[in-house]
Amino acid sequence: MAQSPPAFNRSLSLLDLTMLGFGAVFGSGWLFAASHVAAIAGPASILSWFAGGFAVLLLGLVYCELAAALPEAGGMIRYPAYAHGPLLGALLGFITVIAYSSLISIEIIAARQYAGSWIPGLTANSAGDATLLGWGVQFLVLVGMLRLNISGVKTFALFNNIITVFKFIVPVMVTVMLLVHMHPGNFTAWGFAPFGRQSVEAAVSVGGIIFAYLGLTPIIAVASEVRNPQRTIPIALTLSIFLATLVYVLLQVAFIGCVPADMLTAKGWAGIDRVLPLPFHDIAIALGLGWLATAVVIDAVVSPSGTGNIYMGSTARIIYAWSRSGTFLPWFGKLDTRHGVPRRATFLTFGLCIFWMLPFPSWEALIGVVSSALIMSYAFAPVAAAALRRSAPDLTRPFRVSYIRVLGPVSFMIASLIVFWSGWHTLSWLLAVQLAFGVIFLAVQGARDMDAMRENLRSSAWVLAYFAGMLVLSACGSLGGYSLLAHPFDDVVVAVFSGLIFVWGERAAYRDMQLPASGLPPVGTVMDPDVVIANEPVIST
Repeated sequence: MAQSPPAFNRSLSLLDLTMLGFGAVFGSGWLFAASHVAAIAGPASILSWFAGGFAVLLLGLVYCELAAALPEAGGMIRYPAYAHGPLLGALLGFITVIAYSSLISIEIIAARQYAGSWIPGLTANSAGDATLLGWGVQFLVLVGMLRLNISGVKTFALFNNIITVFKFIVPVMVTVMLLVHMHPGNFTAWGFAPFGRQSVEAAVSVGGIIFAYLGLTPIIAVASEVRNPQRTIPIALTLSIFLATLVYVLLQVAFIGCVPADMLTAKGWAGIDRVLPLPFHDIAIALGLGWLATAVVIDAVVSPSGTGNIYMGSTARIIYAWSRSGTFLPWFGKLDTRHGVPRRATFLTFGLCIFWMLPFPSWEALIGVVSSALIMSYAFAPVAAAALRRSAPDLTRPFRVSYIRVLGPVSFMIASLIVFWSGWHTLSWLLAVQLAFGVIFLAVQGARDMDAMRENLRSSAWVLAYFAGMLVLSACGSLGGYSLLAHPFDDVVVAVFSGLIFVWGERAAYRDMQLPASGLPPVGTVMDPDVVIANEPVIST
């Protein structure tokens, strides 16, 4: 008798998945972003946290529909590929792997920077760059994550649950203690929005807010390992977002209210991130709460490490899904026979993380690029959901988003604005690389199969137009560009442009698409072996 292929283990519960989502959202963001966004937007940074939470909630609702209908490993790149063909799947695989692997390195770097307040010799300068010893410590932490991620999902989930409980207790304790020492005058002394409305927008994109929130896709990445995914995934996604928004807003309020007046210069909040580079640790020391500073440092080492560990598992499953989709090396689309995990993809993730740590960057040096890449990896889900509504109306959707004709374009517009707010300095190369990757992909495909290339171009041309248009608008905009479009007119133009792209993408579904009925793949498709069922009907479009 032929041996069945290795399969993912469906063992994650609602608690496991909620802890995974909150643990992924709540990493290094709370440790650094408070002073960083306050330096950008002042007390109005509180509004930035609300705006970021709202944007991610909209995208999360779209993912709830897709993940409940098609609960597959690495779904965030599979859904757009189902809707618009292999080009978009390859593009998203490329940008998502870049974003996630670099994010793991950022979390480890954040832990090392905070640990440097205890252990001399880990950090080289005030910018937070690592010494050789510091880099060695980062490498050892990465090795530990590798070992944990090849040990099976049950071990991974148990470790994550323990870490996430600790990650929640310390920020709550920090919030309560700092609220006792509030200075209400801090919210108005230099004006609530001293740097204008545009600064509130910039704080969302480059201040670390959107980076702090984007922890939804690890939930989607492990969809093949969830018990009752149609019910569990939507609940876990929603709970993670609401819980994270509550904690982040309270932490920002506590930070704004507790900064000692003598630390605010004549320029007010400008430069507060340099005065308080480790915000909650430094404030606790300034207030004479040494024990609280110690608790923050402990959490600052544990919290980012736990989040980095989650993203190592997620990145491996994205690489696995990318490989199984047929647009990446098939060697990485294999599961370990003993533990049912994508072992080869995990080792590739490990190598990519080492690469991102080679330049010895600080947290602040990478945050803008990674935030932009992360939101871009999310942005195409609304287009895919709307396109699948039109092209595959019979697909079973256990969770169905109401008013998708409104929610879809609005969430895509918001995601596009967040990308735009990253500024020309970041987007000038990030979008250009994506555009070049798409053109090369089509050229290679055209050399092999011209008919397939034409169909791929027809269904995905809107993506290339989107990258090119956003590149031009960023160059013409007021955020590091040539200011040919004044603010807020540039925001309006971006919103209108992305709305038109959404309509185009919604109507450009891939004609050769095959969707699994009831979330299960048909026989013979390159999907997860744990969910292949004989004689399963196929929805063809």
